[in-house]
Amino acid sequence: EDTISTMRYIFATTGTFIAIIATCVTPSLGFLSTPASNSRVNGVLSSSDSLIDESLFLNEEAALSNLNFPLSEAKLITNAKEFLSANQGVERPDLLASEFSFMGPVVGGPSGLTREAYLEAVGSFKITEAFPDLNPRFHDFRADKLDAGRVWFTCVASGTDTGGFLGNKPTGKSFMTPPQACSLKFNEEGKAIKYTIGHVMERSLGNTGGLGGIFGPAYAIGKPLPIPEAQPYKMSKRFRLFNLLGRLAMKRKQKKDQTRSI
Repeated sequence: EDTISTMRYIFATTGTFIAIIATCVTPSLGFLSTPASNSRVNGVLSSSDSLIDESLFLNEEAALSNLNFPLSEAKLITNAKEFLSANQGVERPDLLASEFSFMGPVVGGPSGLTREAYLEAVGSFKITEAFPDLNPRFHDFRADKLDAGRVWFTCVASGTDTGGFLGNKPTGKSFMTPPQACSLKFNEEGKAIKYTIGHVMERSLGNTGGLGGIFGPAYAIGKPLPIPEAQPYKMSKRFRLFNLLGRLAMKRKQKKDQTRSI
């Protein structure tokens, strides 16, 4: 009975899914015929030289100003770099506010690690001993234009396991992570109140199976953690079935359209 209910749900939602793709996603990606000069695209007057709908884009300067946060973007970025330079705050606990929390895609759970738990965990985790040539490649620092006090940055880390990772013997293998979105959020006094890492931006890059955080290096050197969250993404059977039905429905629609045009 559960299987039948699932099939009914999939069939019922497939048409809606395709309709959304056809009417919303496709136009937003620019899959439209080129309009004549000075025509309207999504209600915005455009010429053949400019097909940009400015209503889609945030006025970043105005948005940042409207947050009215006492620390400038430059100061927030400096604070973030100081935090990272101090072994991610471990060597300078005074940089962390009492309400500080740490959160990864999996690590920390729904509410994240507390300040004390974070300092203990990261302080005892000697990753540079395992990877002496570790290079996090932090870059692209910018203030969040909608969330006051937050700085976003990107990490593309690499290293070679010459010291032994997670208690294992050295493998001599190297890793390169995909780009990972990270952030630090500060209060008005400039203390870090939240640190997030490991959110993979493009899982096909690097050699970590699309994994970030510590899961990525462990997988790349052949020592993956024995939990599902530390394994590369694998599509579920239901999702594969959903995709198959979507493709079949699209082919059926195309055949109908061809028949009508004859």
